[in-house]
Amino acid sequence: IEIRDTGIGIEAQELPFIFERFYRTDASRSRETGGTGIGLAVTAEVIKGHGGRIEVQSEPGVGSTFTIYLPKGEKTLG
Repeated sequence: IEIRDTGIGIEAQELPFIFERFYRTDASRSRETGGTGIGLAVTAEVIKGHGGRIEVQSEPGVGSTFTIYLPKGEKTLG
């Protein structure tokens, strides 16, 4: 699964930390922008719980691409 945006992007030095609970990049630290810094941490844990992983590539001023890898499972529905 690949999710792309054309937002502000994430600086390279911030990327190792974005999946940590309550981490917010310097550009998003003001209260006016909202967010708690927990969304990506929860997302990563859910994916990990399903045996998968999430990766991110980002370029400031261009946007970010998040790629989710999940193991192929057995068919369980009809």
